[in-house]
Amino acid sequence: MTHVFVSPHPDDIALSCGGLVGSLRELGQSVTILTVFSGTGTGSEGMSDYQRAALGFGTKANHPLTEAFRRTNIGADYHVSADPSSNAPWMADPDRLEITQQRANTQARQFWQRAAWTRSANITNIETEARPVADSIGGQGSLERIDFKAADAAAMRRLEDERYAYFAEASVIFLDLPDAVYRGYEGDDELLGGPRDDDPAPLELLRSEIVRLEPQMVYFPLGVGGHVDHQLCRDVGTALLAEGRRWVMPGPGFVGRVSFYEDFPYAWWGDWAGVMGDGVALDLPAGVSVEAQYSDISDVIDRKAAGIRVYASQLPRLFDSDQAMLDDLAGYHSRVALAGGVRGYAERYWATVRP
Repeated sequence: MTHVFVSPHPDDIALSCGGLVGSLRELGQSVTILTVFSGTGTGSEGMSDYQRAALGFGTKANHPLTEAFRRTNIGADYHVSADPSSNAPWMADPDRLEITQQRANTQARQFWQRAAWTRSANITNIETEARPVADSIGGQGSLERIDFKAADAAAMRRLEDERYAYFAEASVIFLDLPDAVYRGYEGDDELLGGPRDDDPAPLELLRSEIVRLEPQMVYFPLGVGGHVDHQLCRDVGTALLAEGRRWVMPGPGFVGRVSFYEDFPYAWWGDWAGVMGDGVALDLPAGVSVEAQYSDISDVIDRKAAGIRVYASQLPRLFDSDQAMLDDLAGYHSRVALAGGVRGYAERYWATVRP
């Protein structure tokens, strides 16, 4: 079963749906994240359909998925210094790593000795002429190698999104439409207000990507907090619900397969203002309504927190500290669980139905 999560920005799925994503992957189900507004207006958003297809964008996730990402963009957790005395006592020194590399090469030669071609082993994430990284040309995710020292904010956020997908064993697709701040919105009053008349929702682009993925379930943001980009993504979801039956893949209609997720931490900050059943309703087409469904994330809430930590560039802006993030996460999800009669922690989704 394929699940597509529409993410206005890098980090929104980890924040709002990280528990459900973790549970789905534990069940072996496919998860694809569509990150919509991840660009600056000058980048890969100008790709042709052929380029997108040729580069593997939209590939469905299969467990395990770690080999599908360019590992040269996945930074090392710990730096190994050439001076062993500067490393932690438990870390391998360069000489021991070289011995391990030589043994890995021997094992690789033994494995491939009866084949018509061979492959060199590489125990590190460091690419050399003698030991290239097999996936140094990425099949999905970001198109370019990341210069960590020179990367701008947008590039770092895409990198974090790719690393989160690696962590969550999910697919990620960057649509790279420019963020609202690059489309002329300035200040909180504009960013958290209504979309401008000259800034339509990306309906055609999102529809084509979703249809190509043939999902059984699609998740859109509810737009809690009023951020312009979240509202535009939500409007795509309601527009799809209003479309007539189409006897083509992925099926005759989107009602029943579209759900709306509550935007965290906006829902927590606003004390539930704007959440379904607590003041604001979606602009749904006639004959369509929503009902609350709860995902028990008690067993994966620590994993959700770990996924949020991947977005290191955003944590100081969203939370005062790591402990504050944990406190907000526990407070929000325990309250959702209480509303749904779930013991522990839960995420809430508003599933579309025909009464």
